Amino acid sequence: MDLLARIPLLSPQTVYDLGCGPGTVTRILRRRWPEAIIMGIDGSAAMLERARREAPGVEWIEGDLAVWAPRQPADLIYSNAALHWLDDHEKLFERLIGEVSAGGILAVQMPRNHRAPSHVGMAETIAEGPWAERLARVRSICPVHDPAYYYDILAPHCRELDIWESEYLHLLDGERPVVEWTSGTALKPYLAALDETERADFLARYAGRMARAYPPRRDGRTLFPFRRLFIVATRA
Repeated sequence: MDLLARIPLLSPQTVYDLGCGPGTVTRILRRRWPEAIIMGIDGSAAMLERARREAPGVEWIEGDLAVWAPRQPADLIYSNAALHWLDDHEKLFERLIGEVSAGGILAVQMPRNHRAPSHVGMAETIAEGPWAERLARVRSICPVHDPAYYYDILAPHCRELDIWESEYLHLLDGERPVVEWTSGTALKPYLAALDETERADFLARYAGRMARAYPPRRDGRTLFPFRRLFIVATRA
């Protein structure tokens, strides 16, 4: 929603939601621009099937974001928490801004929490265990670069470029809340590569690190700072 609020387009004709998942954000795009052609793109057939059931009036397209291209230049390409799963961001972002029409917008949000204890501890746990060599080959979230990196890629193609970072302070509950959080995101591919015994050992080691890095407060809740990078690029 913070990204959407900074998009100045009044009446785009074509809007693409890259990495739409089950269409949670796509439905919000549909409400904001009811006259636009809205298309959600995702690589998961299961996610798209759920989206079709819950959001009529949107065209759902199964596709690989690494090679996806619109049928015609887009007025808005929107991507919330998806592009950090892809590598080679220099080529990716140069290609995506090239798919935007003149005056159109590329709007992107990506997590940039790789230097936080949650992700540093993940890397340490991967490296210290008997699974180190195997997990080193697992494809996971690609590190997101600093704002200047994306400025240098996009600025030559844009008449306006708005890049900022926000750190959100999430209030988490439970005994191992940071472990639960990362198990559904960055940790997920690594856990899938382990058997049940290895997975339990890995999580125990990782949970120990997270308990030290993010101790619960007096009220029992855990504070989890999380940084995100935002880009709103208006094509020249």
